[in-house]
Amino acid sequence: MPHPVRRAALALVLALAVTGCGARVPPEGKGDGERASGGHYPVTVENCGEKRTFERAPRRVVTNDVGITEIMFALGLEDHMAGYVMPDDKGDLTAVPWKDGYRKTAWLSKQRITRELVLDARADLVFAGWNYGFDEGEGFTPAALRRLGVDSYVLSESCRNGRGKARGVMAPLDALYTDLRNLGKVFDVEERAETLVASFRARVAAAQAKAPKGADRPRVFLYDSGEDKPFTAGAFAGPHDIITRAGGDHIMKDLRDSWTAVGWETVVARDPEVIVINDYGDVSAEQKRAFLRSYEPLANVSAVREDRIVVLDYVDLVESPRNPAAVDSLAARLRAFGS
Repeated sequence: MPHPVRRAALALVLALAVTGCGARVPPEGKGDGERASGGHYPVTVENCGEKRTFERAPRRVVTNDVGITEIMFALGLEDHMAGYVMPDDKGDLTAVPWKDGYRKTAWLSKQRITRELVLDARADLVFAGWNYGFDEGEGFTPAALRRLGVDSYVLSESCRNGRGKARGVMAPLDALYTDLRNLGKVFDVEERAETLVASFRARVAAAQAKAPKGADRPRVFLYDSGEDKPFTAGAFAGPHDIITRAGGDHIMKDLRDSWTAVGWETVVARDPEVIVINDYGDVSAEQKRAFLRSYEPLANVSAVREDRIVVLDYVDLVESPRNPAAVDSLAARLRAFGS
């Protein structure tokens, strides 16, 4: 942990830098179309309901978690990054399409992101999300960072929607496309962002064309973790669109939240025909599978009885550029179950 005097000095330097060239909330009447004559900047984007203007591209971004980090890598923005924070339970990072990004970028911590870490990295922007790093209980919020002179961009999947701490303001894949386009504008890589969005849409559409339809759509439940109560995905978390576009009927589609806990009685009553396990953390996918098979209340649930359990990686299921491939992969599994 850095010395308090050093933290204060860094905060002052960053505050001065951001005042001159970072993001700001635009004054009354300013819109997206007002840019510096003959140049790309300033640019304005809307992030979680707030319009924010950037006078230049951030140069020292710190990202939190794997999906958020890979959004930056997919846009080719590793040269704009000071580093990333994530646990080492996110799978093999050497075989992914963005492995060069991991090779070039500093892994700052395998623990949680903190204000001290951000200041030590001399960050000018933190890209994180609610429950993806931002947390009032820890005092790590966009408002707290702003007081230190550090800007934030909030993952759109995690936007608060005004119902307590419930999250989600748009369909999950739309959240991915929104962040790609927003960051494309902020970093002046709009063409690359549009190319990614077009390719992702095409891959999802191709998977949908072959996916089960109508009465053939199996009921699907996403199991993240938990034994007393299952942690799962609602309508605004990545698995909803992944399951739905892959040809499944997401049994928690009426849950107007992103990631949250439900009761096992609800799962039993809705009788999923397929269960998707989110593979990450200290409890392995095989341990989660063993629990589902051995938990007595689930004994007569169709997915458990027929052993129709699919495993997807964490980064496939949170907002990330791997979501379209996850749609493709799950669609193939659902077709196989129906054959």
